[in-house]
Amino acid sequence: MGEQEFGRARSGKREPGSHEAGSHEAGNAPGSEPGGRELGNEVTGNEVPGNEELGSEEPGNEKAGKAPGGRGQDGETRKTVWVALGANLGIAVAKAVGGGIAGSPALLSEAAHSVADSLNEVFLLASLRRSERPADPSHPFGYGKERFFWSLLAAVGIFVTGGCFSFVQGIEAFQSEESESGSGYAIGLAVLVVALLAEGTSLLRALSQVRAQAKVRQHSTLREIRRNEDPALRTVLAEDSTACLGVLLAILGMALHMATGEGAYEAWASLLIGALLVYVAYVLGKSARAQLIGEAVAPEMQQRIRDFLDGRPEIDAVTAALTMRLGPDSVMLAARVDLVAGLDSEEVEEALVRTKRELRAQWPELGQLFLDVTDASVADRVRARRAREELDDAVEERRQVDAG
Repeated sequence: MGEQEFGRARSGKREPGSHEAGSHEAGNAPGSEPGGRELGNEVTGNEVPGNEELGSEEPGNEKAGKAPGGRGQDGETRKTVWVALGANLGIAVAKAVGGGIAGSPALLSEAAHSVADSLNEVFLLASLRRSERPADPSHPFGYGKERFFWSLLAAVGIFVTGGCFSFVQGIEAFQSEESESGSGYAIGLAVLVVALLAEGTSLLRALSQVRAQAKVRQHSTLREIRRNEDPALRTVLAEDSTACLGVLLAILGMALHMATGEGAYEAWASLLIGALLVYVAYVLGKSARAQLIGEAVAPEMQQRIRDFLDGRPEIDAVTAALTMRLGPDSVMLAARVDLVAGLDSEEVEEALVRTKRELRAQWPELGQLFLDVTDASVADRVRARRAREELDDAVEERRQVDAG
């Protein structure tokens, strides 16, 4: 697969009258017909009617390369983020005031947690707006990866503002000998109960959106949570879940402190909140990193695309089918195929146009499509067969995880 780049011809002879789409072979026989093309990129020859340049708008799609409902999902995600932002801003103020009055390190840790969450929601709103910008010459594949970048910043914010501050509060609490007043306990616990209700409301909003998406995609809510590709929604879900658990830890720490008079319980609660935030930041950062550097689509989608290409009567072999996610609802596909012998240049071009349209009809999120016609060697076919077996194994493994 690594022997040549997409869009470049392999050396070797083809059947008389055959033609490689997208690039002329070195040493073409005189009289070979011009007009071949790589899918979606114009080369010499007449335009085939209906073969729009890749990325142009097509009937039925608001924007090429956007899955149907993509903008609607963005709108729902934006509402979810705004709900979370409103809840976190109010809670942050209440926790900070309550923590200052009560002198509670656990409550102050939770205040830092809410400040971090509020800052992250601002990052996520920025990502939703900036990722919608259309492609331009300096960014020909669009700005969809803005989502992944701002999600990474959100993960860093959780780590620094939330996790590190909680650790500092916990360590200081071990060294402090101050005791809280009865009114301090009452204020702190009241603030935490209100915070739990607000965070729970925000979490229910995020879960409602996840359930709606799971229903559309006809699989379980748990699977949608595991597989969701929207970094903004995934971050809000992780933040709200962590916030609810963090509030429960703070309540437990304060209650034990109240019952025993030992401030160490609150200190441990603060350290546990910090550890929880660091873990969530790591998981979100790892996911954002994978998407930023170029992550393939889910193995199940790869398998369906390979099945589709393998089933085309004009395709003899698929030696490579590489995918990369350009945004939550935009994907690039670059495939190398060997066509059946005996096709002339016009038949090759028609086959590629037809394949493109049917791919886009089944997977509207395929915003960038590249098909490279090549002569597949025995080694190419062996590598392709091995890659297909590994793909099938990966799909089966994921099925077992989902079933378990």
